[in-house]
Amino acid sequence: MLSREAYDCYVAAFNAKDYDAVADFYVDPPLMTFFGVEIRSRQALKDFYAFLHEHVNESARVLNFAASETLTAIDAIIRVEGIKPLTREALDARGLHGFFPIAVGEVQEMRQFIFYTINNGLIERVECALAPE
Repeated sequence: MLSREAYDCYVAAFNAKDYDAVADFYVDPPLMTFFGVEIRSRQALKDFYAFLHEHVNESARVLNFAASETLTAIDAIIRVEGIKPLTREALDARGLHGFFPIAVGEVQEMRQFIFYTINNGLIERVECALAPE
């Protein structure tokens, strides 16, 4: 189970940009699919977030949390703030077609539903969806 306490540790590692610690929460290899991105290795996970967080500060505010032995579900507001221009061209070059460009100082907030499939206490799969506006 990925309990609320463990999830808070995961988010703390994520916010600290400690991608090795983040990856330790996952089975090897992980499977993440969201907004047209598919991540299938520990290194791909680290590379993706290193690139993204070079351009934005990202944080999550959890609204609702539910967990069982096989699933942890999060309802959260994800906030991203541009710290370096992230252009459509840069996103497309990395295959991130489902992501939005963001300018320095621009803030985007999105309500997301994040589902973590759990296997022996580790994250096996991540799936995300945006709430309709």
